[in-house]
Amino acid sequence: MKRLLNRGHIDLLALPPGASSQIDYPKKNLLIQPCVEVIEQYWGKGSVFIFIGAIGAVVRLISPYINSKEKDPAVLVMDCKGKNIVPILGGHFAGAEELAFNLSEDLGGNPVLTGFSSVHEMLALDSFGHAWGWKRNSAKDQWKQIMIEQAKGQKISFLQNAGSGLWTESNNAKQLIDLKKSIKKKENPSFCIGSKSFENCSWHPPVLWVGIGCERNTTINLVYQALNETFEISQLAKEAIAGIATIDLKRNEPALIELIQKESIPIKFFTSDDLAKIKVPNPSIEVKKAVGTSSVSEAAALLSAGEGATLKVEKRTFHSTQNDYGAVTISIAQSVRSFAPNRGELHLVGSGPGDLSLLTQDARFALSKSAVWIGYERYLDLLEPLRRNDQVRVNGLLTHERDRCQEALQLAQEGIKVALVSSGDIGIYGMAGLALEFWLKLLPNERPSFNVHPGISAFQFAAAKTGAPLMHDFCAISLSDCLTPWEKIEARISAAASADFVIALYNPKSKDRYWQLKRALQLLLDHRSPTTPVILARQIGREEENISFHKLESFPEDQVDMLSLVLIGNSMSFVQDDLCLTPRGY
Repeated sequence: MKRLLNRGHIDLLALPPGASSQIDYPKKNLLIQPCVEVIEQYWGKGSVFIFIGAIGAVVRLISPYINSKEKDPAVLVMDCKGKNIVPILGGHFAGAEELAFNLSEDLGGNPVLTGFSSVHEMLALDSFGHAWGWKRNSAKDQWKQIMIEQAKGQKISFLQNAGSGLWTESNNAKQLIDLKKSIKKKENPSFCIGSKSFENCSWHPPVLWVGIGCERNTTINLVYQALNETFEISQLAKEAIAGIATIDLKRNEPALIELIQKESIPIKFFTSDDLAKIKVPNPSIEVKKAVGTSSVSEAAALLSAGEGATLKVEKRTFHSTQNDYGAVTISIAQSVRSFAPNRGELHLVGSGPGDLSLLTQDARFALSKSAVWIGYERYLDLLEPLRRNDQVRVNGLLTHERDRCQEALQLAQEGIKVALVSSGDIGIYGMAGLALEFWLKLLPNERPSFNVHPGISAFQFAAAKTGAPLMHDFCAISLSDCLTPWEKIEARISAAASADFVIALYNPKSKDRYWQLKRALQLLLDHRSPTTPVILARQIGREEENISFHKLESFPEDQVDMLSLVLIGNSMSFVQDDLCLTPRGY
């Protein structure tokens, strides 16, 4: 549990009466005080209570504070060993069920779910959009009705006009009717996904960019009035706002600074030269004389929304009343893709050698909380038993690593929780480095959270299976010259061999790279005894696993392929009783 708290996965942990209060947990996450005081102080939307103890006692504690689905926090109960984790309040709206899944993977426990959607493996219509970076409208009675209709087995239809459609590829979304593909296109959908404001159930992806131009020192009240009226008249949802955009001359505009702080939304600033390049329907000579471009709000909205953007609302100008000062112009453009990096998460997951028993709980946690899994198809197949019906997998090709990284990062920028998977350890000949390169090229306010979850590397598991060959200094070298010049690889092999490192050879041989292994062995023989032990581990950690011991002078190159790992001992390594040892010299 301390590891969880340090990672910031829990907002609040409430201990039951009688529990020890002398626990050294981080103060920012855990408040050690009587339960009733904690409940009274933090009860409400946005909090998470995790009780350790009996469910009956917890029910008695929280019963006086229960209000409604929209206002109650997430409440979970677990036993003292973390074996059973039960969400008892706020299962959908507050995210208690999702947290139960995540905690169970992190603690090695079992989520105990009794909600209709979870039991029947149906999409939780009133909460699933959060994992995709969307916001829900506040039509609480309609949401309640749609959940009742789903429980009764009635047909549920939807109409989507914005945001990622990947969610429809999840197993539990296949029972829904997509009205865009249905012959009954004229019927009213059960719920909508888009930027329009509806009275019925709606999810709103962040696709609207609000361009703002204003006079110096325009009051914040006038800005809010302009925003509210514009969205109301255009029938667009404020929940679909991705960000604000304006000219860079407004970086210090008090009203805009206050607006983005209050609403917690990003803002983009553009130079007059950049804005002047954008074709707009309502250019202004007066504006050009004042700031060097004929449009601020329309151009900023379109430029921030990116390629393929559509101008949903042409500029509308609002002037001050007797209680306000200044003037403000509003335009709204819709982007093709969502943008909410502050909601998105990119998890780089090392899946280990392949057997699920070797997957770390940290990696399980990341997979559990991610709506989308991206990886090479073979690696995802090995993880398939862990994938829930609400999660989507995106299969990638073996040599298309850059494409997978860019797609994962782009989805995370949309506000989606994404797991990018590599076998072994993702930071060792995996995807973490490439993903980080792309991430660092983004502006700080365009970056989703970046989290690396290590796995057991092939050379670690091969060593564990064969004794203790890595007990002294060792190194890993890839024989693939696709990304590294062969001359540099040769230099590394010779240097490691002369320095008497134990060496793990990755990517030793393929159909197109058939001679490099032989050359590497020749270089090693220049520095190592012909009888140096060599381990060939193929399909390590999988059903087809095969491990064999050899000598450097007679190593069977013909048995090696891209699914193999080669471990070469140093001058002190030896094999005895089918185990390899490299003494450290204790």
